[in-house]
Amino acid sequence: MSVLLAVDGDSFAHRAYHGLPKSIRLNAIVGLTNMLTRLWQAERPDAVLVGWDSLETPTYRHQAYEPYQSGRVFEESLLEQLALMPALTQALGFTVGKGAGYEADDFLAAAAHAWPGDVLVATSDRDAFQLASDRVTILQPTKGVSEITRIGPAEVRERYGVEPEQVPDLIALRGDPSDKLPGARGIGPKKAAELLSQYATLEDVLAAGRFATEAEDLRLFRRIAQMDASAPLPPLKPQTPNWVEASSFVRDLGLLQLADRLASVA
Repeated sequence: MSVLLAVDGDSFAHRAYHGLPKSIRLNAIVGLTNMLTRLWQAERPDAVLVGWDSLETPTYRHQAYEPYQSGRVFEESLLEQLALMPALTQALGFTVGKGAGYEADDFLAAAAHAWPGDVLVATSDRDAFQLASDRVTILQPTKGVSEITRIGPAEVRERYGVEPEQVPDLIALRGDPSDKLPGARGIGPKKAAELLSQYATLEDVLAAGRFATEAEDLRLFRRIAQMDASAPLPPLKPQTPNWVEASSFVRDLGLLQLADRLASVA
């Protein structure tokens, strides 16, 4: 069965930028390129999609809930590198998922929904655990990408005590500090999992009369946590990486060692 590798580009770019010394010129581009190369060599997928956040345009999540992801400040050096990364992705011969008002997560969900075979979703964002299934495996990096943890439905149940499809409900109830979602008052991860074990869904919890004064907020938090599989996905088809073009792309940026490394892969 054919395999798609769907990568959260922003997640890996941030990981590279903060994981490599700032003394390395264009460190995020160097790190991301190395991560993508190692992932491809390790998994040998039939196709690769790299999803990107729409930093230029607010998403419906920001419009629906003003505090969403508030307080995040990106250094100018990172923003300059992020602007180059979709073109780098294309130079590698991979498909780019990016659209106004959408996040990288949404393209991962759309790809997992559309691809007829197995899907490997590479991201450090645990929200993606909602995608785990019998054919979708989450690749979660732990040390750069030198160590990868594979997350399927069993691992989601073991970690959170819920099924993958319940993860957005869990996030709505327990909250998500990184996204500035407060969750239900007085409810932590354990209690949220217990409620979903008892009632199955957030709607069932609300129908039982719980959190009546917070109901609309919790529904909104769930909508924000749910990945949008309707993101405008470009056509997905089998690909062969273009290491030569990618080598030329980074050479033009003055990254000579990285260019030589990509040329050696070719």
